[in-house]
Amino acid sequence: MKDQPAAPERPDAPAPAGPPAGTKPLWHALSPDQVLTSLGSTAEGLTDEEARERLSRHGPNVLERAQRDGPLKLLWRQVNSPFIWVLIASAVLAVIMGKVTDGLVVAAVVVLNTLIGFVQEYRAGKAIESLSRMVPENATVIRAGRKLRVPAAQGVPGDVMELAPGDKVPADMRLLSARNLTVEEAALTGESVPAQKAVAPVPEDAELGDRASLLFGGTLVTSGSATAVVVATGQATELGRISTLLREVTDLQTPLTKALAVIGKYITLGILVISAALLGVGLVRGYAVSEAVVVAITLAVAAIPEGLPAIVTIALAIGVQRMAARRAVIRKLPAVETLGSTTVICTDKTGTLTRNEMTVQALWTTHGRYALSGVGYAPKGALTRGGPPLEAPPPDVCELLLAGVLCNDAALQPRDGQWDMTGDPTEAALLVAAEKAGMHVDDARQAHPRVDAIPFESENQFMATLHDDGKGGRRILLKGAPEVVLRRCALEDGCSSNTVLAEVDGLARQGMRVLAVASREVTVSHVALRMEDVEGGLRLLGLEGMIDPPREEAMAAVRACHEAGITVKMITGDHPSTAAAIGAQLGLLKPGEEGVTGARLATTDDAALEEVALRSNVFARVAPEHKLRLVRALQRRQHVVAMTGDGVNDAPALKQANIGVAMGITGTAVAKDAADIVLTDDNFASIVAAVEEGRRVYDNLIKSLAFVLPTNLGLALILLFGVSLFPIQEVGGRLVPLMAMLPTQLLWINLVATVSLALPLAFEAREPDVMRRAPRDPEAPVLNHFVVMRTGLVALLMAAGAIGLFLWEYRRDIPRTGHAHALAEAQTMAVNTVISFQMFYLFMCRSLMGSVRKVGLFSNRSVFVGMGLLVLLQVAFMYLPFMQRVFGTAPLGLEDVGLSILVGAVVLPVVGLEKWLRQRKDDTDASSGRGAARLRERVPT
Repeated sequence: MKDQPAAPERPDAPAPAGPPAGTKPLWHALSPDQVLTSLGSTAEGLTDEEARERLSRHGPNVLERAQRDGPLKLLWRQVNSPFIWVLIASAVLAVIMGKVTDGLVVAAVVVLNTLIGFVQEYRAGKAIESLSRMVPENATVIRAGRKLRVPAAQGVPGDVMELAPGDKVPADMRLLSARNLTVEEAALTGESVPAQKAVAPVPEDAELGDRASLLFGGTLVTSGSATAVVVATGQATELGRISTLLREVTDLQTPLTKALAVIGKYITLGILVISAALLGVGLVRGYAVSEAVVVAITLAVAAIPEGLPAIVTIALAIGVQRMAARRAVIRKLPAVETLGSTTVICTDKTGTLTRNEMTVQALWTTHGRYALSGVGYAPKGALTRGGPPLEAPPPDVCELLLAGVLCNDAALQPRDGQWDMTGDPTEAALLVAAEKAGMHVDDARQAHPRVDAIPFESENQFMATLHDDGKGGRRILLKGAPEVVLRRCALEDGCSSNTVLAEVDGLARQGMRVLAVASREVTVSHVALRMEDVEGGLRLLGLEGMIDPPREEAMAAVRACHEAGITVKMITGDHPSTAAAIGAQLGLLKPGEEGVTGARLATTDDAALEEVALRSNVFARVAPEHKLRLVRALQRRQHVVAMTGDGVNDAPALKQANIGVAMGITGTAVAKDAADIVLTDDNFASIVAAVEEGRRVYDNLIKSLAFVLPTNLGLALILLFGVSLFPIQEVGGRLVPLMAMLPTQLLWINLVATVSLALPLAFEAREPDVMRRAPRDPEAPVLNHFVVMRTGLVALLMAAGAIGLFLWEYRRDIPRTGHAHALAEAQTMAVNTVISFQMFYLFMCRSLMGSVRKVGLFSNRSVFVGMGLLVLLQVAFMYLPFMQRVFGTAPLGLEDVGLSILVGAVVLPVVGLEKWLRQRKDDTDASSGRGAARLRERVPT
C-alpha cells in the first residue's frame, strides 16, 4: 500500500508506538491505538483546525484526472501519416499546375479518411474519470467528539468516520470498532463473496484480500456498522494507486495497425522514388515541366490505395456488428482484428469462468458424504450418494438442511423466470440446497419460528438462533467455521475431531467453503439466547461444502481455445485453494498441481516472472500490479494478450493488454472504460466467439488486401509503361504525354470501383478451419510471400490487358475522330478493362486457397450487390454528360465493352491455375510434416 504516515501533531501526543521513523506503516498489522498514535489522532477525531491544516497539506480526497488530448491533437494524429502527406502534396501540386478538379478530388479523399479516424479516437477512453466517480460525495466524520456530515473530498488522514450498510467507503481506513461488518470488495480483490471485517490486526505479509482490519476507498458496506480512522486519501489510496497505474499504461498498437503502418511506409517510399524517377524520365523525353509534374502526381494517386483505410474501417465495423450479435460490444475498432491474433487469454474467475452464484455441492454427516447436483440459485438438482439420485433425503441430511434454512437470514424468490437472492450468497446457497432436496423453505420457517438470535460477528465466526421445535420444546442452532463449531460439540461415538477436520480439509482442497452446523435441545422456558448457551454441549449435525462453480459453457470455451492454440490463464484475487480447484475443473491445472500466489509474484524479478507467466495457468491472491506485471511479461515474450476483468483492480491490466475485455453486467465503469470490448453476458464463452469472429475479420481483411493491392500496382505499371514508351503528341503547339488514364479516372478506380467490390469480402463466411489453426504470428508481415506473389501476378495481367486495349482503341480511332476524342475513348477503354479484371478477380479472392465452386457461388450474395452497383456507376461514368466532363470519359460501343470484359476474364484461368499449384504444394508439405512444423513455429513461446 502507498499509505502516507503523518507525524503526531499535538504537543501532548505520546511518541508513536508504530513503525520506525521513515518507514511506511503497515496499518493492517498495527493495533487501533498504534494507528491513532501514528496518525496523531484520537477516538474523538481531529479538531476542525487540525482537519483544515491536514487538508492543505495532503490535498483533497479526490483522484487526479488525466489530461486528455484535445481535438486539435487528435486531428493532427489522423493527418500525420505517410499516405496522407503524399496525397496532400499531390492535391496542392495539382491545383498549382491548374488541375483544380483533380486536386479537389484528392483533397476530398484526405478529408474523408481524416474524419473517420478522428471520430473513432475522439470517442475512446475515460478510465481515470470513471475512477473519480467511485469516491462518495459525503461521509459521516467525528470531529472533536461531534458527528458531522462533510464532503468526502474533505476527509484527511486521522479523521475518524462512521459507516453503515449501503455506505461507500470514502478513503482507505483502519477499523477501530466493528459489528457484523461485511464489505463488498470484488471490484478491488476479485473475491466472490463480501469480505468479513474485524478490528484485530493481521500479519504484515497479508495479501490485499486478507487485510480484514482495513477498509478500502470505493468499496461498499453490505452489512453491519463500523468506526474507522482514515489512513490514506486521494492518490495514496489503493484506488489512487490503480489510477496512477492506469496513467502509466500506454495503449499498444494492434498487429493490424502496425502492419498497415509498415505497408504505408514502404509504399510511400516506393512512390516517392518512382515518382521522382518518372519525373526525370519525362523531362529527358521532352515533357514540359508542368506535364512531367502532373505525371508524377498521377503516379502517386494511382499507386496509393486511397480506398484501403475506408475498406479496413468498414470491414472492422461489420465485424463489430457481428460480435455485438454474439454479446461482445466493441469499443475500439482495431480490437476486432486483434482478437484474431490473440495467443493468450488472461481471465478473471468470478462471474467470467464461474457463475458468481455460491452452490452447495457436498454434504457430510456422521453417516457419510452426499453430493448435490445443479448450479446457481435455481433449486434444480438431485441428492446422490455414489449412485442414482435418492428419492428422499435420509433423516440425518434432513436435519442438517433444516438447520441451514433456519439459522439463516437470506431469502430467495422467483422473478421473471430467474431466482433472485437477498442477503449473503453463502446463506442463499444453503436455502437452495434444501429446496433441491425437496424441503420448502417458507414452510420450514413457519413451522419452526425464530425466537432469538446471536448474529454473526467476525470475532465469533458463527451465527446462532433459537427456534420452537414443533414438539413443545426449543432448539438452538449454530453454524459457522468448522473449527469454531467443532470445539463446542460433544461428538458421537465413532466420530472424532480428527475425522471431521480431515473431511473439512478434503472439501477445502476441492476449493469449497465449508460450514459446520450443530444443534442443542433446550426447554420451552428458554426465551433468550446468550453466549453461554452456545459454549458447549452441542451436537454436530454435519458439514455443507459450497463453491462458485464453473460455467458449463466456459469449460467448453476453454477446450475450444486450446484447440485454437490459445492459452488460457486464470488470474484472480480469490483464495489459492478455490482458484486451484476451479482451474482443475476447467482443465487449466493438472490434478494435484497448484497455482501461483501473489506473494510469490511480489518476490519474483521481471526475468524470472516471464518463465512463471509462461509455465503457470492459475494465479491467486493477486494485486493490481501483479496482473499488470503478468500481462507485460507475456507481451515481452511476443504474446498477444487478451485480459478480462470486471473490477477496478483489473483496469490497469485491461488497458495494458493488447485487448481488454470487460464484463457488462458486473463490470465497474472503470473497467469498461479501460477495455476495448465489453461482454453483455459476462460469459467467457462470448470471448471465444469474439476470437472466432476476429479471425474471420482478419481473413477477410487479407482477402481485401489481396484484392486491392494488385489494382494499385497494376495502375502504377500502366503509367510507368506509358511514360517510358508511349509516343509524345504535339497538341496546340506543345508536347503532351500520352496518358493511359487521368488522375480523376485513377481515383474513380481506387475509390469507387475498388471499394464497391472489396467491401462484399467483409461479409464472407468464416473458413472451416478458423478455430483449428494456431494464432497467427503478430510479427509476421501482412504482405507475406503469398500476397506479394499474387499481387505481382494479377497486376501484370491487368496492366498488359489495359495497355493493349488502350493502344488498340487509340490507334483505331485517331484517324477518324482526332486526338482528343480518340484519347478519351482509349482512356475509358483502359478504365473499363481494369474494372473488368477487378470483377472477375473478386471471385478468386472469396477464398484465398479454395475455388469459387468450393466456397459456393451464391454463399455471399453481397458480392452480386456490389457488382450490380458498380455496373450502374460505370454506365453513368461512360454515358452521362456530367460524368464525362468531370472524369474526361467518352461513350463506348457494345463491341468495345464486350472486348474489355473478355480480356478481364483472363484472370480466372490464370489465378485458378496458381491456386491449384499452391494447393498441391501445401498438400505435399502436409504429408511430409513440414506444414505442421511451420504451424508450430508460428506459436510464440
